[in-house]
Amino acid sequence: MNDAGPRRDDPDKGLPPLDSLPAAHEKSPGVAARPGAPAAMPVRRSVPLWAIAVAIGVAAFAVVVYVPRHYIASTDDAYVQADVISVVAKVGGYVTALNVTDNTRFAAGALLVQIDERDFQTALDGAIADLHSAEAAYENAQRLSKEQQHLIDAARAAIDGDRAAVTFATLELARYARLAANGAGSSERSQQAESDLSEKSATLRHDLESLEAAQAHLAVEQSEIRQAEAHVARQSAAVAQARLNLSYTHIYAVRAGTVANRTVQVDNYVEPGETLFSAVPMDVYVIANFKETQLTRMHPGQPATVRVDAYPGIRLRGHVDSLQRGTGADFALLPPENATGNFVKIVQRVPVKIVLDGPQELRQSISPGMSVEVSVTFADPPDWLKPMFRWAVASAGSIVSAFRDDHWATDGEEIA
Repeated sequence: MNDAGPRRDDPDKGLPPLDSLPAAHEKSPGVAARPGAPAAMPVRRSVPLWAIAVAIGVAAFAVVVYVPRHYIASTDDAYVQADVISVVAKVGGYVTALNVTDNTRFAAGALLVQIDERDFQTALDGAIADLHSAEAAYENAQRLSKEQQHLIDAARAAIDGDRAAVTFATLELARYARLAANGAGSSERSQQAESDLSEKSATLRHDLESLEAAQAHLAVEQSEIRQAEAHVARQSAAVAQARLNLSYTHIYAVRAGTVANRTVQVDNYVEPGETLFSAVPMDVYVIANFKETQLTRMHPGQPATVRVDAYPGIRLRGHVDSLQRGTGADFALLPPENATGNFVKIVQRVPVKIVLDGPQELRQSISPGMSVEVSVTFADPPDWLKPMFRWAVASAGSIVSAFRDDHWATDGEEIA
């Protein structure tokens, strides 16, 4: 017969383990421990590994996110821009020669487009002929003026002779009048002397009037000289304008660049003011739209690093050129009006111009409109933090990738 309960002679069966039994002092809190008994060991609680990992992750996130803000300001709202020139026809005509095509690179002073010049050459020849005619008229007016001056001199000489004749006739009349009064001369002779005096006086008055008329005509001749001179100047201006119009048939490059957005073909008729294509210069720059809260320590001259999205392994060195005085929203077509309605404060962005300092070959490979990421360095970080800023900080000792020997240099290559 088997017993249901444990046997008395087997103390290990049916009894709880000894380490699970509470201590005597834990059973009776009010009972003091016996003198000489060993003290109870404190219970140690271990920290879970996931909590340690979370703490390290939070600390690393804070270091990566917040520490760089003391040294740099970054934005991806940035684009490459250039001072693009629109090549415009100043005169109308048929295009006879087009020395560029799509994406052609040209040098400064190169002949780009040529328009039919025959009409303008004919206009120039006509203007030159009109100028020669005006110059001849001017010379003729000068000769007439000199001739009139000679006539005035002759009239003055005649007046001098008339005055001498009048003086002599006056003396003759006085002498014959005395003789007639003394009975030594006849009255007929006295009357003849009086008639001679009247005739000489009339001649003097006639010559005086002729002198005044000649002087007045000289003024007319001088005004005609001025008119002819003005006509010469007008025709000279017409010749200069004709030469300009002829020169406009040859369109030259103002500076080196590449062709973009071409709309002209050979044998097309172009109108004055029509855009033929755009000339993109070799030098480009970056416009980065930073938040207004990032501009506290930013000023011109600070170094900047530019990463082009088209070339993710390339970074360019540049510097802050200037900050625009006005946010982008302030110059928008419809600027915000915050005086009415509900107001929600939005952080504004300010355009900052970044001038690239990298190699010329590399800058020529970047096109306006490309998206870039810009980081502006306020101060060089400590040496132990520089590995964290490898892609963001542009310092004097940093290595910048560049285009060299027809390949992209890597980050480990030095740039000569």
